Amino acid sequence: MKKRNIYIALFLISITGLAIVQYQYLKIGLNLAKVQFNTSLGRVSDEIALGLRTENQLTYLIGRALKEDTSYFKISIDSVQDASRYFLNDFITEKLATNGIDTDFTYRLISKDSTYYLESPIKFKIDGDIETYPIEISGYLPKIFERPVLLELQFKNLNSYFLTKLNGLTLPSLLFILGIFIAVVWVLRTYYWQRNVITTTNEFINNLTHELKTPVFSIGLATKILNESAFTEQKPILNIIKQQVKRLTIHIDKVLELGNLESDKNVLQLENVDFRPYLSRLCEEFSTLISIENVSFNYTLEERAFIIKAAVFHLENAVNNILDNAKKYSLTPKIELNAFIKKSKLIIEISDNGVGLSQEDKEKIFVKYYRVSDADGAQAIKGYGLGLSYVKKVIEKHKGSVSIESEKGKGSKISIIIPIQNEQYKA
Repeated sequence: MKKRNIYIALFLISITGLAIVQYQYLKIGLNLAKVQFNTSLGRVSDEIALGLRTENQLTYLIGRALKEDTSYFKISIDSVQDASRYFLNDFITEKLATNGIDTDFTYRLISKDSTYYLESPIKFKIDGDIETYPIEISGYLPKIFERPVLLELQFKNLNSYFLTKLNGLTLPSLLFILGIFIAVVWVLRTYYWQRNVITTTNEFINNLTHELKTPVFSIGLATKILNESAFTEQKPILNIIKQQVKRLTIHIDKVLELGNLESDKNVLQLENVDFRPYLSRLCEEFSTLISIENVSFNYTLEERAFIIKAAVFHLENAVNNILDNAKKYSLTPKIELNAFIKKSKLIIEISDNGVGLSQEDKEKIFVKYYRVSDADGAQAIKGYGLGLSYVKKVIEKHKGSVSIESEKGKGSKISIIIPIQNEQYKA
């Protein structure tokens, strides 16, 4: 629960930080857009002032409309004023468009004392955010009015206009943030869903293995009772049953411990031991177990103490798993175990003449629940894909490593490497 809260907090902080960074970039973009707008509007102002400076068809029409002089026209003064409004509006629109400004605008052409004025055909409502840019007109118009003349350009909601210009930045940014948010939420949801499934599965396996302990204990007890009254020729068979019951007990304990190993609980109590006697006994028991099977097993243990820091029970289980796999993966198994010390490491090598592994299988063989398939893709080996996963976790808890050398059809060799503890045995 604590880790989940940390992940969620980290995710929220990251998304918030990303949003803040994008917001800052947006502010910078808006400021740059405003600077660009003002620069473009400065050029527009110069061009409009230049176009209205001299006497031409437009300025002459505007002058007649403002003076309400129709002596040169055969239409009413209202028509002259309307015509001048639209012609001036078209003139300003052209200059704005030429300089890349395509937002709505209105204008007023006035003298400084507002005695004369000409308004745009389109007017803004007062309720909006309106910005006014005055342009001082010189030349012909001020001359005929004998007073200064101003052209006021008005723009509404310029921030909205700037945002539309930044859509190429804002929309992708928002979409990317939304995509990241959805993806991370989906990953977290999937992760915790799978975690709940694994937890439920582990609980089921733990309950099942606990239930198996009772019949295994009963079989072991019955074997002891039978051993007391058994004939001499029956005792070897009873000994094999006892070994198999012990082996089954070890497998049950292994499944129970595997869940604890995966949860990083400190279930391994490591202590300095000489592992050679334990390994020797394990090899002898394995030899006895396979004595009634068509299996060849040879082992060589270097004549020196194997002082390592280990949890003997789990390390024995790991070696037993590898030996058991070596027996299962061959029709006529030939197994060799060699243990020796080299470069301050205890090395246990277990070789077999089994079916071998492809490169793909070698990369996945230590993954939990992975099982090797035959050439047709069917599951060829009985099991649950837990053995080598358990081995890897146990060896890693011992600060060691496990590796495999194998070739399809030519057998395999698995090497366990564990650091030794006693300086006098380092070579």
